[in-house]
Amino acid sequence: MSDAPGAAAARLDAGLAALGLALPAAARRGLLAYLALLEKWNRAYNLTAVRDRGEMIARHLLDSLAIVPYVQGPRIVDVGSGAGLPGIPLALALPQDRLVLLDSNRKKTRFLVQAVAELRLDNVAVESRRAEEYRPDQGFDTVVTRAFASLAETVAVAGHLCRPGGGLLAMKGRCPEQELAALPPSFRLLALEPLRVPGLDAERYLVRLARSGEA
Repeated sequence: MSDAPGAAAARLDAGLAALGLALPAAARRGLLAYLALLEKWNRAYNLTAVRDRGEMIARHLLDSLAIVPYVQGPRIVDVGSGAGLPGIPLALALPQDRLVLLDSNRKKTRFLVQAVAELRLDNVAVESRRAEEYRPDQGFDTVVTRAFASLAETVAVAGHLCRPGGGLLAMKGRCPEQELAALPPSFRLLALEPLRVPGLDAERYLVRLARSGEA
């Protein structure tokens, strides 16, 4: 059974406190409004297999927000954004930064465009194209992926989006030891961060990469 709106707000606030994130009321309202949009569109668009609102808070919102301390702005791209995860929660938590939500699935980018408009996210742009075909004039400070591909494939298709000195953050469900062993020489490992997501009894890791030879 899904949480009632009041229970969902309480669950979100408890999770934010556990993560040590003090978000303003407007950002918290935005997160819950995004959740409502996701539930509404999910009926027709099948954006996520998660249907329970309480589970969505942990698996989608808090999971996305757990990487906030590691995100470097002001320019961020969410590669393979899908339903806007982690990009939309990050945009709400980091209003001073600018985010691009990048996905080649037009059904999903239609939802992203609508969500950005309804949530009035002036710091977000949506790009409907493949990562390897996206060639912006300026690189990004942070490239982030969530359940996207192997590290080698991620670097191959999205590594060019990192600016010199920028970083790539890959969110993983399991410790990616074999993937790290196959990491191409163009990128080096900065850290493998275990993530603790409130309300989620599952492994989560954040792989922090940088271009080889760069700080």
